[in-house]
Amino acid sequence: MPPASPALPTVDTGLAWNHRFADLGPAFHTRLPPTPLPAPYPVAHSPEVARLLGLDPAWLATDDALQLFSGNALPAGGDTLASVYSGHQFGVWAGQLGDGRALLLGETEQGLEIQLKGAGRTPYSRMGDGRAVLRSSIREFLCSEAMHALGIPTTRALCLMGSPAPVLRESVETAAVLTRVAPSFIRFGHFEHFAARGQTTELRQLADYVIDRYYPACRTTPDFGGNAYAALLQAVAQRTAELIAQWQAVGFCHGVMNTDNMSILGLTIDYGPFQFLDTFAPSHICNHSDTQGRYAFDRQPSVAYWNLLCLGQALHPLAGEVDTIRAALQAYPRTFQDALARRLQAKLGLSSPHEGDEALVQALLTLLAQDGVDHPIFWRRLAHAVDSGDFSPVGALFSNRAAWAAWLLSYSERLALVDKALAAKLMLKTNPKFVLRNHVAEQAIRAAARGDMAPLHTVQRLLAHPFDEHPGHDAWADFPPDWAAHLAISCSS
Repeated sequence: MPPASPALPTVDTGLAWNHRFADLGPAFHTRLPPTPLPAPYPVAHSPEVARLLGLDPAWLATDDALQLFSGNALPAGGDTLASVYSGHQFGVWAGQLGDGRALLLGETEQGLEIQLKGAGRTPYSRMGDGRAVLRSSIREFLCSEAMHALGIPTTRALCLMGSPAPVLRESVETAAVLTRVAPSFIRFGHFEHFAARGQTTELRQLADYVIDRYYPACRTTPDFGGNAYAALLQAVAQRTAELIAQWQAVGFCHGVMNTDNMSILGLTIDYGPFQFLDTFAPSHICNHSDTQGRYAFDRQPSVAYWNLLCLGQALHPLAGEVDTIRAALQAYPRTFQDALARRLQAKLGLSSPHEGDEALVQALLTLLAQDGVDHPIFWRRLAHAVDSGDFSPVGALFSNRAAWAAWLLSYSERLALVDKALAAKLMLKTNPKFVLRNHVAEQAIRAAARGDMAPLHTVQRLLAHPFDEHPGHDAWADFPPDWAAHLAISCSS
């Protein structure tokens, strides 16, 4: 490992570093230091993630932490690098991509990688400046931690540092560096990169690394005649299906499901133009750069499968026959349908399936869409209604009261077959009161831009326990204000 750049000081974090991804070799990455950020200041941090890494949360308030996590210093014993990958963007092969503004600091002894996002240009920045802006960095910080609290697999966020340095996007904004954490940041695009170049040796090296580190059961499975690479594809398909089912159940729109934004571990990764649904609109497009609606909410399940087909194609030199790849990918539709049905039933307080449940769920989703009912408020009110027996606050959300009454009758007949107290308890643990709606994030962003971090920290605390009531904070769970209808989220960050 080359010595640290003399231009940057080093900071002793007390962490023991591993460099297993770095040890894959120069075909997989480029070593380089971050670009310093002028006049950095702390914005937010996650004590939980700090403890997960073995860091004292109080240390994050020190100048050493500020300098390290803003890219002005290097970690003692770390190895900063940007990885290379390729991918399909909006369904079109984009060729070589890579970490255009992210740097891996290393891997801790707990097996967690730490990465700076917004730390400056890399060889993979293409025409970009390598920076992230405060606006999108706040959104990713909050949503990373919110998704974890919802039980949805995700990258995590350790801390966020800001800077007055100007960054040009649609307008001039200010810079930020987000420190994010995951067991791995390897994407489908890493495999596509080597497959597209015919670099089968490196492709096999990467696949073996992923299997041995994250999917060791693939070595011993009897499936596919002991073909570990086909078993890997099947395992990734299953994890991806479970993830997408969770997105659909909670009303999360990713917004830019390119293959280079798909985690090989089934994590939610690369929070860009994401959104939690306000009204239940299945065809909702949250990314105003997505002019064709490729990544609309109701298309996310099929897009995920398309991305898995791309991964299967990349693994073809290792996994063997096309029929084997097809068989491995069949895990996706089976797992997705089962997982989504299970999660939607839980949202209704139904812990075990019963004849007619699928029709009951589909009738409800149709009704929610026809009336444009607020998604998070409906589910939370329904949970309270099952608990109290008063469904009038739920009925008030519908304009078609007759259709609602008809569905409620069917639902009441189904509830008669279960313990209502247990059903309500399940629903209150399944349907969050607080999610990171666009207008909630926007209020935190606008305050932070004025130097007021209090709203951001309040939202962070609420999202850390999204199923709790948090008396006195109902405004953060209310209907979106009229001005929120004009918020537009794009790929620019």
